[in-house]
Amino acid sequence: MSEGDQRYPRPLDDVPSTSSNLSSVRDRTYPESLACPCDDGVMVYMSYLEKTELQIFKKMLVNEQFLPDTLGITWEQLDRASWAEMVHLLIEIFPGVLAWRVVLEILNTMNKSRICSLVEKELKDILPTLELTYFHLNLRKAPLSLTSEDYQIQAYRQHVMKDNFPEWDKTIWPGNQEDFLYMEIEKHNAVLPCLFLPRSPHMRQPNTVIIHGIPGIGKTTLARKVMAMWARDEFYAHKFKYAFYCHCRELSRVGERSFSEWIESQGLRSQALVSKILSRPDQLLLLFDGFEEFTSSLITGTAGLTKDWNQKLPGTLLLSSLLSKRMLPEATLLIMVRPTSWKGVKLLVRNPSHVTLTGFNRTETLNYFRLYFKREVMGDEAVDFAMKNAILLSMCRVPVICWLVCYCLRTQMEETVDLTKACPNATSVFVLYLATLFSTIFKKLSSSDYQKQLEGVCHLAAHGIWSLKNVFDKTEFQYVMVAETTIDAFLQVNILRKLEGQGDHYMFALFIFQEFFGALFHILCYAERDIDYHWVSRKDIQDLIKLSRESETYDSQMGLFFFGLLNEECAEIVLRSFKCELFSSNKLKAVKVINKLSNNPCCEISQLFHCLAETREENFALSSLVGYQKVSLKIKSQEDLEASAFCLKHCPDLKKVELTLSRDFYKELGPSSLSSSPPPPPPPPPSSILFDWLQDVCSVFETSDNLEMLTVSNSVMKAPVMQILATTLKKPQCKLQRLHILRQLGAGHTNLGEEAMKSLRVVLESPPPSPQCLLLEHCEATPKNWVDLVGDLERNTQLKTLLLRENFLGIFGVNHLSTSHLGELKCNLTEVSCEAIAISLRHSKLLTHLSLAENNLKDAGSRHIWRALEYLMCPLQRLVLRQCSLTSGCCKYMASALKNNKNLRSLDLSFNQLRDDGIILLCEAMNDADCELLILELEKCNFTSISCHVLASMLCSYKKLRHLDISKNFIGMEGRVTLIFALLLLLLLFCSPAM
Repeated sequence: MSEGDQRYPRPLDDVPSTSSNLSSVRDRTYPESLACPCDDGVMVYMSYLEKTELQIFKKMLVNEQFLPDTLGITWEQLDRASWAEMVHLLIEIFPGVLAWRVVLEILNTMNKSRICSLVEKELKDILPTLELTYFHLNLRKAPLSLTSEDYQIQAYRQHVMKDNFPEWDKTIWPGNQEDFLYMEIEKHNAVLPCLFLPRSPHMRQPNTVIIHGIPGIGKTTLARKVMAMWARDEFYAHKFKYAFYCHCRELSRVGERSFSEWIESQGLRSQALVSKILSRPDQLLLLFDGFEEFTSSLITGTAGLTKDWNQKLPGTLLLSSLLSKRMLPEATLLIMVRPTSWKGVKLLVRNPSHVTLTGFNRTETLNYFRLYFKREVMGDEAVDFAMKNAILLSMCRVPVICWLVCYCLRTQMEETVDLTKACPNATSVFVLYLATLFSTIFKKLSSSDYQKQLEGVCHLAAHGIWSLKNVFDKTEFQYVMVAETTIDAFLQVNILRKLEGQGDHYMFALFIFQEFFGALFHILCYAERDIDYHWVSRKDIQDLIKLSRESETYDSQMGLFFFGLLNEECAEIVLRSFKCELFSSNKLKAVKVINKLSNNPCCEISQLFHCLAETREENFALSSLVGYQKVSLKIKSQEDLEASAFCLKHCPDLKKVELTLSRDFYKELGPSSLSSSPPPPPPPPPSSILFDWLQDVCSVFETSDNLEMLTVSNSVMKAPVMQILATTLKKPQCKLQRLHILRQLGAGHTNLGEEAMKSLRVVLESPPPSPQCLLLEHCEATPKNWVDLVGDLERNTQLKTLLLRENFLGIFGVNHLSTSHLGELKCNLTEVSCEAIAISLRHSKLLTHLSLAENNLKDAGSRHIWRALEYLMCPLQRLVLRQCSLTSGCCKYMASALKNNKNLRSLDLSFNQLRDDGIILLCEAMNDADCELLILELEKCNFTSISCHVLASMLCSYKKLRHLDISKNFIGMEGRVTLIFALLLLLLLFCSPAM
């Protein structure tokens, strides 16, 4: 990279990236924050075919002459089709059940028995929604001859490939792309075909797909990738004969024109061809991007919208007509939006499908760091620094920010400085990066004028953030007294960029630059003013705190930057780098506002903690958090953990802590030493900083003099976390006066191991109140550990709910576990285990809710449960036997239980094969019994209208029933009418004066 390139990097708005962070579709593993296009897709099992197997499938589809000769699909198009495109093609050609039967026939011929079983299962599930349609199918023998229009389309495809290959413009970026891009572009190849995968339950292709993503995350790269693939006949070749990419700036820069004129301007040069394209909108794919550069407002009403593609319209009406499907309703739309743009777009689009691009995950970010730093020692130092700054690491999910951070860190390390001292917080990294650009700005502007010009740029940036504005025209710069020479200086170093074809309209080259200068505006010292700083109101500070975290409609770093600039060391870096001072009065104002929020919070405590953690000043945090007696910690990410570790120990008045450690926290960390499985290289496991932060959080239970209560709710506590928490709780110096009922202590999907089981037992042995609910789903441990735990559970009379499904205890320990004190028990039981459960039921005085759902009890196993219910003293009020492999054979035992039991109020028998025989027996028993049953759930028990007469009779005679669920059964219209008459009769009886 040349010296000039190093000084003037030119970042793009949406850079090439791994934007969607996808693993291969075959692995079926997607990031938790990504809305996967395959989630509700049909025939997803086609992705399990290897590449060679998929080609065999295609050849058999052709050789067996399944394809109709009128389709017009060439082998070249078929050869390039992905598995998802093949699914779309099959469902489009073979409507109804026929598509599944064709797939089943071919896969059977290929001896793919496992996938065939999945085909049959899916077909069985969706059969009621399908209709059988017959086709006369013949193979088209020869390709169609090319027409002059085909040659024009081919020329257009060449034009598209030239414009979109590579997917990013190398000339925009300095040096070699490997210096700043960590590319795994094959991930796009996995997700792109899924964007239009037919969805359940109607098996239709989504007509509108929204790609969500913050600035720089890779939306434009994804759009260009789609266009390049389409031009090579590699993207839904059978479906989209025509595709066009529309950047919204193109609709802003001219006056009125029709959509047909716009299509013609894309390189077709033929009105006849344009008319033919627009007459077949079902073959048309339209990609929309760059809404942040659209300088007009979208029309959300119907006024002015038109169907006519030949009518000349202003850009705003034309775009609104297309998005609302008023124009070309059959066309397929792929829309790229930022959170700020979505607010206007969502009022126009109908029934869209959504995909969210998440950028680099943590593992990819660290891999990128190691790729960027050629010297291993420098790479290790940079990774170690980033790991200790979770806020900075989170910002690096945007690839261009990741490059920017690495560029800045490398510059500092080449000057042989300590990164920790050089960069006291995340904000200082951006200050130091921009400092490399400001040396040029100083040369362009006079020292006397510089301060006013910087103030004007910052003023405009802040105004844009608050008003959701990204594009500024020349008059707006003039309003804040920014001269043309200043605009040119900021353009030269690529802090600003001029919009192509829109006259004097400008944007910040990266949105994060606008956020930074907006934050700087709120704390700059203006020496020539009567008031030498910008006075920030209470509402301003509250809103800045809210901006510090992602929300549904907005995502901004301006709040974090504002608090980061309050750091004294960072303020000194600003003074050296930008030749301007920061005023401290707004710092004092922030303390007062935060103090008052303790009684009337306007934002989540996590938002506030992130802001205070970015200041990295303990005294500031301590002064701000005076008066905070209760905090609710929702730890979903590494950032949340770091912020909690910093702030919690600076709450002098803390009395109550509510802790939620979500499963997302472990997912967000990816392969790490907190995971239940060993991390694959690279990168190596993270440093102990994560454990240090966890210990810092738990240390508050020892050091806070006023702390009275800890509530852990809805948390997944994996082994290391369990160990740290348990170790703290059993220390004599623990200040907690009440361990307020751990309402849900979860350690799901975990290999607990010896230490974790010991830690769990420590918690269970803690003085009352100890946990009431214990969840250990899918956990693994040795038989000895389970037996030891069973002993603790029997002694713990506080425990009311125990969930042990799919654990060794479900097979081994249930015979040793007395349930007399439990309110709810769920295990991985079989019919062999039920006798022991039944014995406990007979002796239980407290068990009111028993769920044995999704256990393979069968009729023989349930017989023990029914016989236990015959005992008059059994206190059970709700029994859940959902999906327990029961048949009508269990109903004869059930009848006796219902006759004798006076306590049972709710019975769930859903998803069992009771059929008509079982329902008739059940209804007869309820007619004869003097029971108190109020709720009866019979969802999907596979009975028909034959049962409805007995059900109707039962409803009329057994008047205690208040809720009956018979959904997903095949009762038909006859059954519905029978039950409706019974309900009407009941209604008349209840409304009768005699009643």
